[in-house]
Amino acid sequence: MAEFTYEFLKSLPKAELHCHLDGSVRVKTILELAHKHHVELPRANYDELKSYLEVGDGCKDLLDYLKAFSVTNSVLQTIDALTRAAFELSEDAAEENIRVLEIRFSPLLHTEKGLTLPEIVEAVIEGKTTAEKKYNIKVGLILCGIRSMSPERSMDLAQVAIKYKNKGVVAYDLAGPEENYPAKDHKEAFFTIINNNINTTVHAGEAYGPESIHQAIHYTRANRIGHGTRLREDPELLNFVNDHRIPLEMCVNCNVQTNTVASLTDHPIKEYLDLGIRVTINTDNRLISQTTLTNEYKTVCDTFNLSQKELKKLILNGFKSVFLSYKECRDVYEKAEEELVNLGL
Repeated sequence: MAEFTYEFLKSLPKAELHCHLDGSVRVKTILELAHKHHVELPRANYDELKSYLEVGDGCKDLLDYLKAFSVTNSVLQTIDALTRAAFELSEDAAEENIRVLEIRFSPLLHTEKGLTLPEIVEAVIEGKTTAEKKYNIKVGLILCGIRSMSPERSMDLAQVAIKYKNKGVVAYDLAGPEENYPAKDHKEAFFTIINNNINTTVHAGEAYGPESIHQAIHYTRANRIGHGTRLREDPELLNFVNDHRIPLEMCVNCNVQTNTVASLTDHPIKEYLDLGIRVTINTDNRLISQTTLTNEYKTVCDTFNLSQKELKKLILNGFKSVFLSYKECRDVYEKAEEELVNLGL
């Protein structure tokens, strides 16, 4: 099997489908925004704050992992902060040859200083649009409902997604803790989204079992599944996902950090790939998980000793699964495939 260097993997065209805005802010930016807007942080200098926010070996589970978001979201409560964060995340992605990036965020978490949901979405649209003009990258936005918030709040957000359909927003998501917060509680918001012809993706099968994936597919009609790590626990559902070509947005290092899997070698991504499931590689949260998309590819390639054919398949799975129109999706896929061939894959 081939050994792929970080530099080679970085040079390859890539798509990223699962990346949270509030989990991927630059530490320097957090410090500068906190100073500008008089926000108190738990640590005052760069190294200490970076260490505080990055997940360590002592992380117990997903809920423990999510604690850092209270800090990042504390500085993402103004238009200038949201615009800057969206631009910089798009810039970081472009720097490692990501050609299509989908940024997900929940406007419901950015209203503490009085911003309205439309103002929040427009601020992020401005940041990503500026990056698109400057770099060779397409950026779509995914709005996240929160499982632990009321279904009424999910419906509020669904209406905003409809308002900005074809203006930057490409899909609607449901994030947050899975246990005790079933997706079916938010099915009315998803019914509204689906009937307005908007794409759906749902976090499922990460911290909870395959029944969470079942609900995401059959109650909220998810077009893609965020994580899907525990799908293997239900062979019949696994076959359904495979037969219906439902992509899985997998985040390998994050799944180890949150103890969703016991170790890298225990992660099911290679097993799913061998079965023909449309698995994709993503970062989840660049800051908190101390990662990049290139690093995620390097981790998977090294852990499972991937062949060139398998690496190419994973990359093209990403382009095949993006929330673009059919024509746009075909165009980015064909360009990526041609470029991969030219680069030796």
